[in-house]
Amino acid sequence: MEFTESVIMQYIADFILPFSRISALLMSMIGFGSKVIPGKVKLFLCVALTITVMPAIPAAQVDSLLSFQTTLLIFEQMIIGIALGFVTVMVLNTFTLAGQVIAMQTGLGFASLVDPVSGMNVPAVGQFFLILSTLMFWAMDGHLTYIQFVVASFETLPIGEYQFSPDKFKELAEWGSWMFATALSLALAPVTAMLLINFSFGIMTRAAPQLNIFSIGFPVTMCAGLLIMWLTMGNFYTHYELQWQRALEFSCHLINCKGR
Repeated sequence: MEFTESVIMQYIADFILPFSRISALLMSMIGFGSKVIPGKVKLFLCVALTITVMPAIPAAQVDSLLSFQTTLLIFEQMIIGIALGFVTVMVLNTFTLAGQVIAMQTGLGFASLVDPVSGMNVPAVGQFFLILSTLMFWAMDGHLTYIQFVVASFETLPIGEYQFSPDKFKELAEWGSWMFATALSLALAPVTAMLLINFSFGIMTRAAPQLNIFSIGFPVTMCAGLLIMWLTMGNFYTHYELQWQRALEFSCHLINCKGR
């Protein structure tokens, strides 16, 4: 077999283009994209997945590997992978946002931890919700589902034959509204209960002005917040399942794999 320059360039293109899409997904997806995972492990996983799916991917029609058109193709593959991974980030940030809202309303926001994913200080309640939703993401094989999505996208969005529509960016931004809607619905019951408790403290202050409401109200509010969180924890799985189904449906729409 003769290895000419064109054959070698074609082999490299058949590896680089799928690698760009797969690596963009893994680097932006929740779990694999965490800063605590070494870069060498991520690189090895991306290379292994690319080599695995290469036989099932049609050969990319590239005239020249070192050209502006090929560079645009690489960026397009990265955008598709990042868009899919960003959906998973919004799903888990939904519950982090709900935990932050609950923490601020119950006085538990003073306890904060460093989020290893974003590197920012977040309330401990939000971190707890993030850990719980991450464990459910792994338990429901979310990582395998999105690997299947990115593999299926090579058939629905062929390399070099499909231009990623700008409307997809608008739909991705609009879908982010579900993150705030779901977070609000999850935190609505605890926030309403805390509003009633604070209203009761206001009545006590008017009825007995000699009571130091600030000295007794703060610990009571925190204890009540923990109790309310425990009573409403059963709603967590329901909201997660609904948000996860929305994410799957939107991801299918994003890569045009409806009906598959």
